[in-house]
Amino acid sequence: MGFSHCTARRFFGATAGAIAFLCAGTHAATPQKRALPRSRQHRADTTVPARKPPVTENILITGISHAPATIRPAGQTTYSSDRSSFGNQLGQTVADMAVTIPGVSFTQGNGPRDTVVSVRGSGDRQSYGLKNLQILEDGFPMTQPDGTARADLIDPHAYEGMDVFEGPASTVYGNYAVNGAISFRTRKGADIHGLEIGSDFGSYGMFNNYATLGLGNRSYDLMVFASDVRGNGFIASSRYNTSTENVRLRVSLTPSDRLVLKFVNNVTDAFLPVRLSLNQYRANPYQQGCYNAASAAAGCASVSLFVNGRYGAKEAMSPEAAGLGRFDRRTIVGLRWEHDFDSHTTWRNQFTYDQRHVDQPTSPTSFAGPYNSYNVSSDITNQVRIGATSLETFGGISFDDLDYGYQTCNIMPLGGATCGAMSSESYGHQWNLGARFQEDWHFAPNWHAVAGLGGTYSDIGAMEAVYNYSAAGRTQQYITANRFFFNLAPEGALIYSPSKDWTLHARIGTAYGTPSSSNLFITPQGQYGNNTQLKSQSSTGVDVGADWHPDANSHIQITGFYEFYRNELVSQSAGVNTVGAYTFNAPASQHRGIVLGAEWKPFPKNFPGGRIKLSYTYDNQIYTNYTEVLSDSTISRSFSRKGNAIPGVIPNFLNARFLYDQPAGPLEGLGGYAEVTWRDSYWLDNASKLKAPGYALLNLELHYDPPARYGWAHRLHWYFEVQNVANTNWIAGATNISDILLASGRQAGAGTLMNSTGSVYAGSPRAYSGGVRIRL
Repeated sequence: MGFSHCTARRFFGATAGAIAFLCAGTHAATPQKRALPRSRQHRADTTVPARKPPVTENILITGISHAPATIRPAGQTTYSSDRSSFGNQLGQTVADMAVTIPGVSFTQGNGPRDTVVSVRGSGDRQSYGLKNLQILEDGFPMTQPDGTARADLIDPHAYEGMDVFEGPASTVYGNYAVNGAISFRTRKGADIHGLEIGSDFGSYGMFNNYATLGLGNRSYDLMVFASDVRGNGFIASSRYNTSTENVRLRVSLTPSDRLVLKFVNNVTDAFLPVRLSLNQYRANPYQQGCYNAASAAAGCASVSLFVNGRYGAKEAMSPEAAGLGRFDRRTIVGLRWEHDFDSHTTWRNQFTYDQRHVDQPTSPTSFAGPYNSYNVSSDITNQVRIGATSLETFGGISFDDLDYGYQTCNIMPLGGATCGAMSSESYGHQWNLGARFQEDWHFAPNWHAVAGLGGTYSDIGAMEAVYNYSAAGRTQQYITANRFFFNLAPEGALIYSPSKDWTLHARIGTAYGTPSSSNLFITPQGQYGNNTQLKSQSSTGVDVGADWHPDANSHIQITGFYEFYRNELVSQSAGVNTVGAYTFNAPASQHRGIVLGAEWKPFPKNFPGGRIKLSYTYDNQIYTNYTEVLSDSTISRSFSRKGNAIPGVIPNFLNARFLYDQPAGPLEGLGGYAEVTWRDSYWLDNASKLKAPGYALLNLELHYDPPARYGWAHRLHWYFEVQNVANTNWIAGATNISDILLASGRQAGAGTLMNSTGSVYAGSPRAYSGGVRIRL
């Protein structure tokens, strides 16, 4: 199911050393049963009788929720996808896991797996990574202290599911949880119970080999995963090779002590095209015939490179001829120790080391350097009875630190992303010290209330040296930034479950996100300079929703949200031949909308294997106070953006799947689906002059999992699918563009902005893929 109820389970390991709430998707026997103490929940993992609700081990501290399944801790809107939604099909990126989750959209980032995942529009206007979200995997932080997380690590074959916690969530997750958090859950070794080997293959030279080893019993659980995927890409200069290793080991040392070890390693080797203008996309979406810039076909994009690598004459080159790409490595190692003082109190301590080493010649300059970070956190959970009610108290602290050093150089027109003179270098740090406190009170059989407060003190210090060259020699400019931020985030929620079929919830949540050092040194002109006036963004959001099971064959979940933002950090491109995107504060904006998920079996008797799954999001985001200054070489003008739509945000998006899996008979295990994905058009600029066109795609999938009675054949799984059946031209990602001031003092219209480069990546044309997996 693409969405589920939330139970009162918590897991350790948020960036701020806090807690998260996982969705169980199960029903308690009665709505009045009380939750077990944390330590008893853990021990019950392997001893629960069959009549109890099914166990879902998300990480070590999972347990059996005896609380009503309709209860939602913190009232946070939560949707999930599990392996049944993505395990039988092509799994290349996190988009394959997230496509059925309401409130979640995604666009193409820089690289084959660099999917930009957005929750309620949080990351739609970014060019890479997962922004304004905290990302965790098996309880360990995957977001570095500067708020950077990337989806390159994620090969869906390794995962049991993902849970998305929507809305402002800094009380629980700390800095950068402006639009919530995402928790990824790898597969349990005991469920795998052996070795699985598989291969995917498809259009444009795609080939993925992967293997998963799983072992487990009451004392330990081990999952080891490795994959290697490569392909030529459907756009010129987009061939890639990505390898991933993922390990999780759980060990029960004593009845009161447990260890969890986590290891992730990813190497991304990808050549990159450059983003197009809208006119270039319409003329040549896949950038064919563009290798030689001097004789390139229409619609080709290029980069302008210093011939001598320092100053003077420039030469235009295609990204393929220049050798642009991303050649990065990410390694994460984490260890968690959990100790039960007694049946009511559990202490958890966790350490995570995270190194991200980048080598990115993605523009006229090449960017390279290490980002080393660590996260230390500790928390205590205590659960007591107060009369006929239960009260759970949580307190936690954390500290994370990032140290980095990078250099950029001018790329020369010699091929292979050859470095010329150094153009800049930067060194700095960011650390966050956080504390969390939360009370979780079941004050009546059908009522649940949560109140909490979190805070983070952040320290950012950085230095950037910028080098300029001329015939007279080299000059340098030194820019320093030392900023301190302190932010608080209270929250409160009330949940009412009048019956096992209904849950009503209301929540007020708050969140904050400090600028990161990368925001402080690129001006609105897209050049190096001082941008240190930035403030922390903050949000206050109200969620009101309902979860309804009208019968055993239907499930509907709907939430309305209204969020008030202050000093929202917005990033947009100044063009392809500039240093990069720049960041600014929009003083006030509002995000409001509706998130809907539904699942329905329309003919449970005649077609018991048929069902319909629907997710829909309406997202209306506007500036309520923002004045933008535009300049040309001689004049400047101010323009109010009040009432304008925030660019990059998709106002309507829908996913509908029509599925069938044969439950019995000779064709048992045969299934498939038809999927329609629709994205509305959306604005690309602050003045609301130019829109990226919307699209609708049709995908088809067929798979076969032979039943156990077929003996050895039961170990073999296969699938085949067709993506973009109608071969539609569509935009997979379009970053925001800057408005232009004409010599007349007026803003340029859509006709001019359609030539602004550095925005559009085309989506895949019709593609065929298939795969096999065998269990040994």
